[in-house]
Amino acid sequence: MEALQQKAKVILVEPSGPLNVGSVARLCKNFGVKELRLVAPRCDPNDAEAQRMAVKGKSFLANAQIYSNLLDAISDCGRIVATAGRIDHGDIPLYSPEEVMNWSLKGPIESSIALVFGREDRGLTNQELLLANKVISLNHSSSYPSLNLSHAVAIVLHELYRSEAKSSLNRENKVEPIASPRDVNNFVKDAEELLLEIGFLYDHTAKSRMSKIKSVLQRAEIRAEEVALIRGIVRQMRWAIENQNS
Repeated sequence: MEALQQKAKVILVEPSGPLNVGSVARLCKNFGVKELRLVAPRCDPNDAEAQRMAVKGKSFLANAQIYSNLLDAISDCGRIVATAGRIDHGDIPLYSPEEVMNWSLKGPIESSIALVFGREDRGLTNQELLLANKVISLNHSSSYPSLNLSHAVAIVLHELYRSEAKSSLNRENKVEPIASPRDVNNFVKDAEELLLEIGFLYDHTAKSRMSKIKSVLQRAEIRAEEVALIRGIVRQMRWAIENQNS
């Protein structure tokens, strides 16, 4: 029952409220998750208010890993799940918590799951959402769509626990791992440079058009060897262009 939760790593991006951080630490203890990670926190995770709210989850505050950016924080995780409070995310597909947690069950047994939550005031940027394999949209009243950070974490962890409890799926060890966000990012950078060089992209449109390409890769759940293949093609094309007159 607890196998999936123990693979989960809760990641908070730039949290600013010690009360929220402490509450999330308590939830990590409640649901038996593996680790709490903080990306560029704007408060002290060991603040007295955080400690008070954490109750028996104080160890998650003491052992929280601090990262300067989200890409580093998720680099060792096989499946990346992000949360979005807004629905205006362009081409980024949004899923229900139930869909995503059932999908998470199909991952390789040894693969960690990153559950990424954004800033209290503005959530995650589109570029940060594009680092995820799946993005969850949490249902809420349209009259007051702002959801407290710790409440969002509680909803997602509860859905994770519920999905594990009711699942009758047999997870397979031979499930192909999804390409890491860093590998996808590196490919996208290489592709963008080439497409700018040949005139397919322009400086003022490059960011939006490459975001669309990244969204396609996200939906496709591209594998590591596939990214390596197409990145190799891009590099060979650049070599051929540079050496065509040699």
